[in-house]
Amino acid sequence: MRFVSFARAGAPGHALGVLDGDSVLHVANAAAVLGVPDAERAALATMETLLVDWDRGRALARTVVERAAAFPPGERVAPLLARTKIPVQALTLHPPVAHPPSIRDFYAFEGHVKTARSRRGLAVPPEWYEFPVFYFSNPGALVGPGAPVPKPSFTEALDYELEIACVIGKRARNVAPDAWREVVAGFTILNDWSARDVQRREMAVGLGPAKGKDFATSLGPAVVTLDELESRRRGERFDLAMEARVNGGVLSRGNVSDLHWTFGQMIARASEDVYLFPGDVIGSGTVGTGCILELGTDVHRWLLPGDEVTLEIDLLGSLTNTIT
Repeated sequence: MRFVSFARAGAPGHALGVLDGDSVLHVANAAAVLGVPDAERAALATMETLLVDWDRGRALARTVVERAAAFPPGERVAPLLARTKIPVQALTLHPPVAHPPSIRDFYAFEGHVKTARSRRGLAVPPEWYEFPVFYFSNPGALVGPGAPVPKPSFTEALDYELEIACVIGKRARNVAPDAWREVVAGFTILNDWSARDVQRREMAVGLGPAKGKDFATSLGPAVVTLDELESRRRGERFDLAMEARVNGGVLSRGNVSDLHWTFGQMIARASEDVYLFPGDVIGSGTVGTGCILELGTDVHRWLLPGDEVTLEIDLLGSLTNTIT
């Protein structure tokens, strides 16, 4: 399933939906039409309520989706169910997890690390090969598909980053690397917007990245459950092509399978002696070629207002934002 958080265009709040092609099933409303009791239906209100008991909520959502699809047009409830399926163009899609407890963004693609550091005359530190590293980003600055990203007043070097992320589905601590699938709800696309000039200066102090990153993170369009990706699983990695376009022109290409550190290893590191919570976001870091910093401004200038950036990953969809 492909879970989204949505609202009618211009309406406040957000609801849980399942994306199917060019339409979204309003899961809670479909459950009401199908006679699901109120107490059970409450789990289907939002992504946050779904994640409270992920295994139970996911199973209930799947039942609702399958039952809604099974009614032929002549059935009495078919017209009511049809009204719970809404064209995507009539909706605003929000970040699939509106308020994650935390966002941890890793640095897991060796190709990106090597090239980005070499452009600054630096080698890859040996510690990078000893354990996966991450920084904490700002859960209060998430941006959804199609939403504008205001250019911060403090930067002249605005960049995108092409990443994949997983969403944690269960409270967990000290997760073994080979048990990561038991605690993950699904995968989505992440754009870790970066102010490179600010990032460079603050990291020279020995801390960060901080202000160079915390102004916006795009997430979406959907949380895609692991069963949807199983055909592309190659051991502990996934064969999923990744691409970034600016104003329609392709700048970045890579593949999720290029990860040096697997999501199992990242989750094991993140959960070591601390709890992960439902809704936590774990980002991969930038894929090789996945940002202007790595490509160089001779390939493309830093981003400016009016630029449209689209990130696309096989089976996960595409995530587009415009700089304002």
